[in-house]
Amino acid sequence: MKYLLDANTFIEANNRYYGMAICPAYWQWILKSNAENEVSSIEFVKNELVHYGDEVSDWVKENDHLFTPESDKETQTAFQKVLNYVMSMTDMKKGSHEEFLSGADPWLIAKAMVTGATIVTHEQYKLGIKRKILIPNVCKELHVKCIDTFELLHDLDAQRSEERFSRNAETDIVCR
Repeated sequence: MKYLLDANTFIEANNRYYGMAICPAYWQWILKSNAENEVSSIEFVKNELVHYGDEVSDWVKENDHLFTPESDKETQTAFQKVLNYVMSMTDMKKGSHEEFLSGADPWLIAKAMVTGATIVTHEQYKLGIKRKILIPNVCKELHVKCIDTFELLHDLDAQRSEERFSRNAETDIVCR
């Protein structure tokens, strides 16, 4: 996969600009991009999303093929590098290391390191932040590329490919 999606890309899309009820084409685009080996995520992200009990949770359960395991030896080894770097960040707020390491974020970075994928997240790089460990900050140090959803849509030329899957046969809704 070329792009790995963070949990917040699913949540933000549904809650703000590509709600499943108003823009089913976006969600179809994710499936199409996954079928074309362009977009996926990891099982840790899936496990975070299925517990919300909302539309995204249901969609994730129905499309669990989008989420790849991170149990392979290479990802485990890369995780150790992420862990080592994160623990070297000695000026962070107390508890921030544990918070970061307990979620999907370090595993997402480790999988990207192994596969050469770009992480798609809505977190932004913030120089000097001390209260929370951010994906882009760790990625910068570990030489992993990060972009947001809108850059992903641009990179994969979603507008041009929209005609192939923008119509939902059941509802005839078009997302433009």
